[in-house]
Amino acid sequence: MIDAAKSLKMISTYGVGFEHVDVGYAKEKGIVVSNCPKSVLRPTAELTLTMIMASARRLRYYDHALREGAFLDANEYDNQGYTIEGKTLGILGMSRIGQQVARFAKALGMKIIYHNRHQLDAKLEEELNAKYVDFDILVKEADCLSLHAPATDETYHIINADVFKQMKETAYLINVARGSLVDSDAFIAALKKGEIAGAALDVFENEPHPRQELVDMDNVIMTPHPGSATHIARYNLSKEAANNVLPFFKDGKAINKVNQ
Repeated sequence: MIDAAKSLKMISTYGVGFEHVDVGYAKEKGIVVSNCPKSVLRPTAELTLTMIMASARRLRYYDHALREGAFLDANEYDNQGYTIEGKTLGILGMSRIGQQVARFAKALGMKIIYHNRHQLDAKLEEELNAKYVDFDILVKEADCLSLHAPATDETYHIINADVFKQMKETAYLINVARGSLVDSDAFIAALKKGEIAGAALDVFENEPHPRQELVDMDNVIMTPHPGSATHIARYNLSKEAANNVLPFFKDGKAINKVNQ
């Protein structure tokens, strides 16, 4: 498609992800690629927090039970969920979205650890009350492991069978980033074996068709990738995408450029 567009100078993606664009080839052709990281920030972080809380309180299980006609008695409520205050949130990928999730989690009294390609500066770590740890420590200590890394060759299946074996059996996996971060076969196997407590997913390896095994599980919450699907976010996305383009054609200034 890039070769067919002989006069193409810039690609402004409508969203934060850009794995659908051959960024390297675009750079070779002198084509600027930009994304829209600001508009999706808060709604995606809000959905992440919603999934953390829904997982901790096992809302998928309770919702399904009630719809099946089972109004559970007091004994069946025992040990069905936990309060997130004091629990450890592990964030993989401390991007803008990851940082906003940390702010929400801090306000709710969670302990925050993170792993990122680069450690944040000390002032920002203090603001977020977040501690940088090695990847192995992240997956071992997290009560809830939230993924916010981009889809790259390095992050492909970064959450695999070895990782699930290291995680707490009481831990939940939250993925609002990209489906390719998680090895689906290993993930389903880990859920079946009880290596983790459950998961909440907004993205899948084989979108738009989540694996049937996941559909059938009461400890897996799924949404059809509406991470930024709020009225104001979509309006702001349109503006941000346009605002990436206008300065470029006015004075050559590239905003939110991803192919440096």
